[in-house]
Order: sequence, then C-alpha cells, then structure tokens
Amino acid sequence: MRKAHLPFLPLRHYSGYRLPGAGVALGVWLGVLLLSACTPASPPEAPPVKPWREELTVIVPEGDKNVDAEFERQLVGLFAKQLQVKIRLLPLPPDRVIPALLTRKAHIAAAGLRSTGGDGLRYAHPYQTVSEQVVCNGAAPRRPGALPGRRVAVVAGSAQDVALREAQRKLPALRWEVRHKQSAADLLAEVAAGKLECTVANEEQLALARNFYPSLAAAFDIAAPSMLAWAFPPGGNDMLFAEAQKFFAFIRQDGALGRLLDRYYGHNERLEPVDAVAFITKTRTDLPHFRSLFEEAGLLTGIDWQLLAALSYHESHWNPLATSPTNVRGMMMLTEDTADRMKVSNRLDPHQSIEAGARYLQLLKDQLPLRIAEEERTWMALAAYNQGLGHLEDARVLTARAGLNPDMWGNVKKMMPLLGQPQYFEQTKHGRARGGEAVILVETVRLYYDMLKLLNSHEIPQLPLSPYHLKLPSARKNGTP
Repeated sequence: MRKAHLPFLPLRHYSGYRLPGAGVALGVWLGVLLLSACTPASPPEAPPVKPWREELTVIVPEGDKNVDAEFERQLVGLFAKQLQVKIRLLPLPPDRVIPALLTRKAHIAAAGLRSTGGDGLRYAHPYQTVSEQVVCNGAAPRRPGALPGRRVAVVAGSAQDVALREAQRKLPALRWEVRHKQSAADLLAEVAAGKLECTVANEEQLALARNFYPSLAAAFDIAAPSMLAWAFPPGGNDMLFAEAQKFFAFIRQDGALGRLLDRYYGHNERLEPVDAVAFITKTRTDLPHFRSLFEEAGLLTGIDWQLLAALSYHESHWNPLATSPTNVRGMMMLTEDTADRMKVSNRLDPHQSIEAGARYLQLLKDQLPLRIAEEERTWMALAAYNQGLGHLEDARVLTARAGLNPDMWGNVKKMMPLLGQPQYFEQTKHGRARGGEAVILVETVRLYYDMLKLLNSHEIPQLPLSPYHLKLPSARKNGTP
C-alpha cells in the first residue's frame, strides 16, 4: 500500500512486456529501446563547491527523462527560490552519491536516499515513504526466508541496496549482485524477460514498469519501507540544514509537496494489463498513420502532439470511424454541437477531427482564468473536454467551498465525482454531471501521455494514411456525420 501520493518512477524506468507470442516480441522491442537509452555516461568531475549562499550545489539522479530526477529538480527549484540563491545540479548514479557528499562535492543530495542512518550523513524530514518490494520471474518466493539461493540484483548504492543490507541482518544467507550504470527499470526489464531471477524495486517503480510489463508482480516487501529524504554532509552548514527542515515542513503544510507527488506519481496504476498491451501495440500499428496529423494540430495550437494523441487514444483508440451510442464520433469523439462550433463538415475525417479536437481543447484552456498555471490548465481543460466547462466550474466552486485551492487539479479532481450526488449538484449552477468520468479521462490521458513521451519519438514512424483510413463516409447534406 503506498504511503504517499507519489509517478512516477523515472520515465526511463518504464519497460516493455513479457507476454506469450507477439507480447514477447513487444517486450524485446521495448527492452532494447530502454536498455540502450538508459545507460548513463560517466559524469565529468564536478568543479569546486562554492559557499551555498553564492551557489547551492545539489546532487540529483541522472537522466533527462528520469521522473525521479524531474521530481527532485522541482523540489530543489522550490527550495532555491525560497532561499533566493542560484543552484548547480550535479547528476550522479546512486553508488556515487554518498561518497560525493561525504567528500563535500555538494551541499545536499536530493537523490531518493533511504534515510535510515548509519552512513554518516544528516537527513532532513522525509518527503516520501515507499515499500521496497521483491519482484521475481516465474514462481515467486512467498516470504523473505525463501529468497536466499535466488539470483537477485539491485542497483548499486540505491535504496533497494540499503534495504537488502538491512534485511541481511535477519537473513545472513541472503546474497545479491549490485549493478552499476543500470536503473531499477533495467533490472525489472531483465526479470520480465527471464534474464534475471529477482530484483527489488519500490512500489512506484514497479507500478510504472507494470504499464509495460504486465506480468510483473510483487512477491513481498523486504525490510521496512524506505523513508526518502535529502541528505547533508556530516558537519555541514547548520543554517542550511535548518532552512531545509523549515522548507519541508512548509511545503507539507501548504500542500505543495502533495501536489508534486501527485503530479509525478499520482496516476501510475490506471491501466489493466490487457489495456497496456493494446496501447503499446497500437503505437506501432495505428499511431504512425496519424502521427503527422497530430503533429500538424500541435503546431497549429501549441499543444504537444503526444498529448493530443493520448487524448485521441482514450477517446477512440485511434479509430477514425469510432461512434458512441450518443452519436459522439471520430478520432476525437466530437459531439455534433462541438463539430458545428469548430466548423467540421465530416467528423469521420481524421484530419478534420484531430484539428478540431485540438482547437477545442485550446479554446477550453483559453477560457480558464489566467492565474492558473499552464500544466494545471491542461488537466482542467481535459476535464472540461469530457464534461463541459460549466461542470468544471461547478467543481472548482465546490473545491473553494471546501477550503481548497480551486486552481489546482489535484484538489479539483477530488470534488468532480461529487457532481453526481444530489446533495452536491443541487447546490451548483449547472446541475448533475458524471464528474468521475472526467477524472478518469484526465488521469488516464496523463498516463498515456507519459508513456508516449517515454517511447522515443523516432520509434514511432510517420506513415501515410492506409487505404482503409482513406475510405471515409462523406458528409451528409443535412447534418454532420
């Protein structure tokens, strides 16, 4: 059970599938992609550290597509803003973090360290608590006592490495390999492919990897949960440490920490295995035929084409002929009213549908208050795409009445499902709505979007529309198809 509202394991921690038949090929394809993309180069030696008030040097996880690194960088950015100092980030692999901090190569390590002590470092208040879980290929052991004798590997210097050392105190026969220049996702990929018997990953890493490897499952927790925290060198600056303690107390109290955890980790476990398989398969078989249309719509509106593609997959599974029982149709599942508003003559024409859906989404964003941050506006616009701007506004009003910030999607999504309950929708301007559906859409689209970003764009080629897709019904004379 997760102890914090945390997705996102590093984006590079996503992997492929291990499934019978075509699934094996898919897993191999994704495994090759990720293993080739995720091996970090040795970082250059860091320049001498300046006084922290002049420049704050912070160790962070490696990887430009590593969500753990993105999360830590966001936290560090907030901290530096509070201190009003410049920051210098020092990306390092896990096994180099503690030695670098002990030799004062940085003022802080914001690198997902397990704050159990015994390493000579000082730790700030924990910002996240996650279970460390044993994941095995085939018949998994059911208890820690059955793990000795298995081939286990973890990332050198990682929280999982520390957790195993703690577990070894009760299981002296426990042995494992430590891997350098690999990530937890790489090892989960090896387990799924049958190349490694067992590994250890935290619950967030496993949840994300399962979107690509549905066969992966936790056998049991190992050691106590990891309380992740920033680390400071022994004898470091007491004032800086005190500022960090105040910072974490403040962002926990004002909700900023919870929002960041939700942003990066809050939408991990939304896909059933069969749905994940279908999505990955269609990124290779169907999406290439429509990629150029999504890119064109993205250039027109300024919306990332991969977000538009994620929304379209949720709506129609990239089927240009999709039709719902309520006569919502096409790649972007436009209603007749929306099609008329966007000047669409044929909803089943993928070019018209994708462009109109993108313009409509941008229109919804433009109608939201300017004070709402860009990313929050995007999630709220997606909710409005599903249920309408009026119902979104009703949910924001309920959010404000509950004493929460209505400009934060993480707050609004708690209120939207209440629009289906009389005691709430009777108090609103626009009445009853299926607000829960809007929340599901937003969170699922976020996950599809993250998965598309992980799949390097060059792996999704551009192909012309197939003859099947070109044979579209023509527009009716007295209405829009």
